[in-house]
Amino acid sequence: MSLYWEDFEPGRRFPTYGRTITDGDLSFFCAYVGYHVPLFIDEHAARKTRFGGRIVPSGMIMAISTAMTESLFRETMVGQLAIENGRFLVPVRPGDSIRTEVEVVSRKESRNPEHGVVTFRDHVTNQDGVEVFHVDKVTLVLRRPVDG
Repeated sequence: MSLYWEDFEPGRRFPTYGRTITDGDLSFFCAYVGYHVPLFIDEHAARKTRFGGRIVPSGMIMAISTAMTESLFRETMVGQLAIENGRFLVPVRPGDSIRTEVEVVSRKESRNPEHGVVTFRDHVTNQDGVEVFHVDKVTLVLRRPVDG
């Protein structure tokens, strides 16, 4: 669906698909990145924490939610300039399903006429519609080619 800079009107929102985070996803992610934190990998130890059980690391939530948005600009994303205002609001646990809704916060021209700057706010919610995470992503997106 790759949209261009011109398609991202401030205020416009784009929902994504949902995804359930499994025990296997959590185990693989922690092994892959080297997280050996009991809160993430040891249910018995995690039950003794204020969370009452294992939770999903923030980096995993951000990675999955970002992947959910890729169809918006699969072929038009030039690069990401900044990640701002990220907030993890509610723990995500194995078995939770999350989805991301992308809100266009702002759009401005850049010095290069081939692309422009778009700031997106990703709103990540769980299966109950509770927002668990949000973050602003400042990006460079291709402008629509001018037929010549």
